[in-house]
Amino acid sequence: MAGKNQHVVRRQDGWAVRGEGNDKDTAHLPTQAKAIERATEIARNQQSEVLIHGENGRIRERNSYGNDPFPPRG
Repeated sequence: MAGKNQHVVRRQDGWAVRGEGNDKDTAHLPTQAKAIERATEIARNQQSEVLIHGENGRIRERNSYGNDPFPPRG
């Protein structure tokens, strides 16, 4: 069973990682790059996805680390 998707979101003091549906952030980090690294570690462990939000709050990228039912060819 796949774990919770991890969202990388902007905060006033930096960036945060938040598990989907959680009330609290999992981690606070100074840069988006560090937050993406942490979210990727969690997603790999939980076989879920990382959803990266831009400065405007909209999802700009998503990466799957789980059992993708339709893996791309190539």
